Amino acid sequence: MKIEQIYTGCLAQGAYYIESNGEVAIIDPLREVDPYINRAEKDGAKIKYIFETHFHADFVSGHVTLAEKTGATIVYGPTAKTNYEAHIAIDGEVFTLGDITLTVLHTPGHTMESASYLLKDKDGKNHAIFSGDTLFLGDVGRPDLAQKAANLTQEELAGLLYDSLRTKIMTLEDEVIVYPAHGAGSACGKNLSKETVGTIGDQKKTNYALRADMTKEEFVKEVTDGLLPPPEYFPLNVKMNKEGYQSIDEVIKSGAKALSVEDFEKIANETDALVLDVRNQAEFIKGFIPQSIFIGLGGTFAPWVGALIKDVTQPILLVTPEGEEETTITRLSRVGFDNVLGYLDGSFDSWKAAGKEVDTLRSVPATVLAEELTKGAPVFDVRKPGEYTSEHIIDAPSTPLDFLNDYIEEFPTKGDFYVHCAGGYRSVIAASILKARGFHNIIDVAGGYKAIKETDIPRTAAVCPSTLK
Repeated sequence: MKIEQIYTGCLAQGAYYIESNGEVAIIDPLREVDPYINRAEKDGAKIKYIFETHFHADFVSGHVTLAEKTGATIVYGPTAKTNYEAHIAIDGEVFTLGDITLTVLHTPGHTMESASYLLKDKDGKNHAIFSGDTLFLGDVGRPDLAQKAANLTQEELAGLLYDSLRTKIMTLEDEVIVYPAHGAGSACGKNLSKETVGTIGDQKKTNYALRADMTKEEFVKEVTDGLLPPPEYFPLNVKMNKEGYQSIDEVIKSGAKALSVEDFEKIANETDALVLDVRNQAEFIKGFIPQSIFIGLGGTFAPWVGALIKDVTQPILLVTPEGEEETTITRLSRVGFDNVLGYLDGSFDSWKAAGKEVDTLRSVPATVLAEELTKGAPVFDVRKPGEYTSEHIIDAPSTPLDFLNDYIEEFPTKGDFYVHCAGGYRSVIAASILKARGFHNIIDVAGGYKAIKETDIPRTAAVCPSTLK
């Protein structure tokens, strides 16, 4: 028996490759499926099942394409309804994979169709649980994402999640391994651990939602407390996962078109295409195409695209580092953004060499901010609310990047103002968006709050906010 976690840091997502006696199961695959097919071929094995723990909201799964390419059966938990052929399992149904078995445990709460898969070894002993978004390390799945579809309140879903955890998962032996669908950084939970593999016993000791003496009322209150609104692209990804989608091979073929400066500019001017610049922020601030938006490949790229662009049908023109064109298109497709019209041939250098208009972004070290603050200069914090609550510059307002549109009226139209995040990635994203909205008086703080802490800028005392529990 082989179990391999295939973890994608950008999405904080774990897919799983399980092989036994020449038969393979894939759990929660990513959109690009060739790595799973190649892995099975290397083992001389055949992919038999594709298990989905639920209809994912934060990424487009590769289940449809993988089934088409391999003939494997897609399996969902009870109550799931799809527009493509899939096996809808019943609670307790057992699937044989070589010398081992996987048992479906219906664990509603995160979504109604959520299922966990219990792996038993060749001796019939409970070995591991693939818990999807039902149980994370340090947390549990948020119970508000299926609210409309299930016609239930988030409190009612949380109650179902409480029952699922206590009747299906916490009853397992302490040594059973926990393989969750996500780790720290995912928007599917509040306080996920950086670890990506654990045990039932460890979670009983350390996970706030699994306290033995916890009542259902306490669970509901704590799990729903401090939930931020989910990203707006989530329902669109759910729709694609339910109804199907275009093959990623076709998406790459359609989007990977090298465009001359003239063609790029013509398309940008004659369509509603968004110019997305994915270079490093240090390169972006030195020069970029006016009105373009920066979201760099070096950060948590795909989730920020989804959170900020929102509409997966939005036409996109790309400015990428040379050689990273297909990688960018692939990473966009992971969150459903399939409408790439092409990329700028020669990247930004070709635009600049053609003598086209160029914009820049002012960026200063934290020591300059320290001096300007003594003169009354305004500074805005675009980190997440929990980060801000934990510690921030005194009198600096919180304008989180996730919800920047809600704060547009707070930014001054006259006089310089500053923006910062934790390390410098998100503040450049925010600055590019504000620049595109006409705020040319914005200045980025290089190095973000990490650099700010090295100065004498007055800050609040560090705390551990309850919203991060």
